[in-house]
Amino acid sequence: RQMELEALRSIYEGDLCFRELSPVSFQYRIGESGDPKAFLIEVSWPETYPQTAPVISMDAFFNNTISSAIKRSILDKLMVEVEANLGTAMTYTLFEYAKDNKELFMENQPVNTVTSVSNSIAIGTPDVPASKKKDKKEQLSKTQKRKLADKTDNKGELPRGWNWVDVIK
Repeated sequence: RQMELEALRSIYEGDLCFRELSPVSFQYRIGESGDPKAFLIEVSWPETYPQTAPVISMDAFFNNTISSAIKRSILDKLMVEVEANLGTAMTYTLFEYAKDNKELFMENQPVNTVTSVSNSIAIGTPDVPASKKKDKKEQLSKTQKRKLADKTDNKGELPRGWNWVDVIK
C-alpha cells in the first residue's frame, strides 16, 4: 500500500484533477472542469486492500448533475475492472480506465444548460432555432491587421515580456 501511495503521488504530482483526501482516500476528476460530462470518482482503500476491492464512490457534490442510472452504470463497469485486478495495486488503473472510457460512460447523459433568470434557475435543452443563427466575425481594417501583425511573431503569439513592467522607471 505504501509503494502504491508513493507511486500515485509521483504520477499525479501537479495534476489538478487528482486529490489525495487522506493516505487511503483519493479523488480524480474525469474531464475538464467546464465539461458538462465531467465526473468525479472517489476511491478509498479498506484495511485489507488490495486483496479486497476498494470502495468506489460517486457521491460527491460535483456529480449532482449526473443521473443515478449513469452513476450506477459507471460504478458497475469500474467494479468489473476491480474484479479483473483484484490482488494488485489498482487505483491508477481505475483512474486511467475511467479516463479512457469517459465518452462511453457518459454517452447517455443529456447535456443540460443552466440559465439564471431573475433569481430562478431553469434547466433545459437549448432552443434549436437560436443555435442556427450565424455569429458574425469582427472585421478588422488593414491598419488594425498591420498593428496586430507588428506586435506578434510568425505564430501569432505575443513576444516574451510584452506585458512586463519597467521597475526602474
